[in-house]
Amino acid sequence: MATFDDIKIDISVVLGAAEMPVHQLLRMGRGAVIDLDVAEDADVMIYANNTLVAKGQVVLLGEKIGVSITEVLMRRPETRPMRTDGPL
Repeated sequence: MATFDDIKIDISVVLGAAEMPVHQLLRMGRGAVIDLDVAEDADVMIYANNTLVAKGQVVLLGEKIGVSITEVLMRRPETRPMRTDGPL
């Protein structure tokens, strides 16, 4: 039986979003800047397997970048159908 230590999840951190026409994207080159829709002190969104689970702030860890969690988002319980085929 697998333990929780063996389970891998994909963590993504989203700083912000932008919308632009394809022709503008195709003209971008090295050094181009994409203007995001957030302020510099806004929380980033933290996703686990494409599900929003927390918010956080970007922090510098020496030469690396990290995220400090500021809020864990509660998920409403999922409704699962009752089993009628015997014990679990």
